[in-house]
Amino acid sequence: MPFCTQCGNPVTGYDQFCWRCGTRQPSYTAPPPIQDPLTGISPRTASVLSYVPGIGWIACIIWLASDRFRQNRTVRFHAFQGLYLFVAWLMNAWVVRPLCYLGPHLPFDKMLSLAVIIMWVFMMIKASHDEAYSLPLFGELAQRSVAES
Repeated sequence: MPFCTQCGNPVTGYDQFCWRCGTRQPSYTAPPPIQDPLTGISPRTASVLSYVPGIGWIACIIWLASDRFRQNRTVRFHAFQGLYLFVAWLMNAWVVRPLCYLGPHLPFDKMLSLAVIIMWVFMMIKASHDEAYSLPLFGELAQRSVAES
């Protein structure tokens, strides 16, 4: 640990001045530049992570908000489509499932959940092959969302 040349107070290597006496420190080194934490993530990986069941919506929001993928239409398409699939899953869990308990006990909510999970897995496979496959309803919404941004 370096010390101040005037008063001997401990200072860090990044301190430009001593906090006790105010003397300029000769060994000032500039802090390292801030790196984008998404630099190591490829567009293919980002697209696949958009469809992770249950938690992929977090990755979708990160991809849509990041500067790294702002111009990549494929990643943005997968992020929007992943978000729309997550919303469908939520609507099933919060709307359809309670309605199924009120009426005749048909396993419609379980079939819908299974269909959404199958779409998530199918889209993970398509995204891993760099294919921007458009699901019937969700893909159209995703394409519109990418075109608007």
